[in-house]
Amino acid sequence: MYAVIKTGGKQYRVQPGDLLVVEKLEGEAGAAVSFGEVLMLGDGEAVTVGAPLVDGASVAATLIETRKGDKVKIFKKIRRQGYRRTRGHRQHETVLRVTGITAGGKETKWDGTVSLTTKAELDARARGLDFATLNVSKKALKAGAAAPAAEKPAAKAKAAPKAKAEAAPAAEAAEAKPKKAAAPKKAAAKKDDAAE
Repeated sequence: MYAVIKTGGKQYRVQPGDLLVVEKLEGEAGAAVSFGEVLMLGDGEAVTVGAPLVDGASVAATLIETRKGDKVKIFKKIRRQGYRRTRGHRQHETVLRVTGITAGGKETKWDGTVSLTTKAELDARARGLDFATLNVSKKALKAGAAAPAAEKPAAKAKAAPKAKAEAAPAAEAAEAKPKKAAAPKKAAAKKDDAAE
């Protein structure tokens, strides 16, 4: 079963177990959140469209965290006038885990398994949220739902200075030889100018 809900002026298609990033909502981590503005329900091939809302339908979720989103840079410029202004903005957003959908006496709940294929889920992993925060069950971890850990950028950073250090003496030696050869030519040119 899935539902289309409205919050923060936007619409989201959700189903139990989805990780959702929405405009900032009030509440602490772990708080229960309920959405009464359900615009559409789908269950297999049966689809219920509200006019404008579906009566008696609601979506339950758990608030995981409230954070700041990615930085947006605002740059203004008027050419040839010396006018340049740069500002940044990070929008507050809330991360939710959808736990259930209720409609007309029928309720669908989240069973605890997670699919890491949704964009919101991958976004959460990229931001460093751990599996305990995301409420991933041990059963899902054993089933292989967790994506393999990415290579740490620190390992790449450590390898780069070594390569630069090895290449640096060769580059210095190559630069040193032409400088020594070029210096006598300049001195000879000065002597010729002085002689004239």
